[in-house]
Amino acid sequence: MRKTLTHITEQEVKFSEADPLGIVWHGHFIRYFEDGREAFGEAYGLRYLDLYRQNIVVPIVNINCDYKRILRYGHRIRLETTYHDSPAAKLIFHYAIFDAVKNEKVATGSSVQVFMAKEDMELMLTIPPFMQEWKEKWLHTK
Repeated sequence: MRKTLTHITEQEVKFSEADPLGIVWHGHFIRYFEDGREAFGEAYGLRYLDLYRQNIVVPIVNINCDYKRILRYGHRIRLETTYHDSPAAKLIFHYAIFDAVKNEKVATGSSVQVFMAKEDMELMLTIPPFMQEWKEKWLHTK
């Protein structure tokens, strides 16, 4: 049985993400994590719309970022997004951002999301059936 599942994607740092010195503003790193989660979801059938269609929303309740190096406009980055299985009703992701050319780690981080019923925004205390089926498919849990 797997405990983690990783997806890797690359993208280029955009002009709009840099300040007048050409350095990426620190807040954009959180957006890169979001880009990584969306790419992960697309690859593994766990997109926000997939959850929404199951009447589930997954707000972030915790996020952190540890900065190692600066990024500049034009850098190519590699985003590694890793889902960590949990027996609790939540999604845990860990992230690593690398300068794709130099293969240097630029930042690491993590996020925690909880499951809530879309209709009444009630916190779900058990793993929804949709997510349990997803785990069985991708993590081979039974």
